[in-house]
Amino acid sequence: MMAPMPPAADTTASPRTGARSQTERPSPASGTYSGWLFAVTIAVAAFNLRPVVTSLGPLLDQVRAGLGMNPTVAGLLTAVPSLCFGLFGFAAPAMARRVGPIAVVTAGMGAITAGVLARSFAGGTAVFLLLTALALAGVAVSNVLIPVVIKRYFPDRVGPMIGLYSMALSAGTSLAAAVTVPLTGALGGDWRYGLGIWAALGALALVLWVMIALVKRERGDRAGGPAADRLPITRSRTAWAMACFFGLQATGAYVAMGWLPKIFQDSGVDKGTSGVLLALTMVIGVPVSFVLPNLAARRGDQRLFVLVLGSCGIAGYAGLALAPATLSWVWAILVGLSNCAFPLVLTMIGLRARTAGGVVQLSAFAQGVGYLISIPGPILIGRIYQVTGEWYGPLGFLALLLVPQMLFGLRAAMARHIEDEAVRPKPAEVEA
Repeated sequence: MMAPMPPAADTTASPRTGARSQTERPSPASGTYSGWLFAVTIAVAAFNLRPVVTSLGPLLDQVRAGLGMNPTVAGLLTAVPSLCFGLFGFAAPAMARRVGPIAVVTAGMGAITAGVLARSFAGGTAVFLLLTALALAGVAVSNVLIPVVIKRYFPDRVGPMIGLYSMALSAGTSLAAAVTVPLTGALGGDWRYGLGIWAALGALALVLWVMIALVKRERGDRAGGPAADRLPITRSRTAWAMACFFGLQATGAYVAMGWLPKIFQDSGVDKGTSGVLLALTMVIGVPVSFVLPNLAARRGDQRLFVLVLGSCGIAGYAGLALAPATLSWVWAILVGLSNCAFPLVLTMIGLRARTAGGVVQLSAFAQGVGYLISIPGPILIGRIYQVTGEWYGPLGFLALLLVPQMLFGLRAAMARHIEDEAVRPKPAEVEA
């Protein structure tokens, strides 16, 4: 049973803003043949949003050797995704207002396909970094605008559609991390083929999105919200809470992806098993990412889910610190459940705005600021480990970060709308 979304369907004037909702339903896609095709198109796009990152990690040593990349530049690669997600994500609303979110996501799929394919032929480090940044730019704008597309074309199916999107994203993340190395071996052992093969899925997504763009034929201002309706979003406490919640959960997720195998290996777990445990951490997010948004959308607020996921993280990090080799699969599952704050925050972005334009702004603000917040996390964790030589300090720090994450999450999860908070002062009030 799909959850209705009253806020998404609200077409009455807000008592505080005096503005009529801009959540337009030009051609709701749910429940039709074209709707199913659109849903598949969104899922294929989501599947392509992480392989550009997770396919590189397992082959990083080979890439370094092949390009003559020094360790400092290789370390920079771990921070580039968050930086690009933040910076390019901020540009997404202006682009959507100009040509519409569907056209921008279509261009994003093109950037991902071109960047992933072309970087596999790069002859030097600088070109490789630039082409990786091109692909990440496509990921960034798609990160921001796919939830907006869902809000607009599936207004009464926001929870299930965010669930589908999150599940496909988690599946792409897990599959790229798990099969890139054996796939490279099957293709002759050259890292260029192992990275470039993922452009094939990008090309499929591009074809599907071109078809959708031709059918929908969006207009920019209508899709992104007219300039007069743009909110001073920095005045909204909910928007700031959402951004901080997003940034802190992203910190935990990137640390887990980057450091979890090392944590297990230092406790005596062999490399093969540590890789399986990392895969378990990511795979657990696939079914949860599908179910959680639907459950969250049924409730007036999502504070219960914020507390449950945060508590899973604290328990998982405590287990990793005290007995990492004992019940290691339990700690991996708990950390994976904690990382499911990602589909939860995506769901909340769709619920905390009344209008399509509001979702665009909130999505860009929360993800842009959030990813910038997440940049120092993995670097700081590595520094603490380097200084102490043990994992007690880094894991304790991660557990401690979950406290403000839950506090910001509790504020962001309250049943409020940014349009009611980001109120523009009336001219008379400005003069006074």
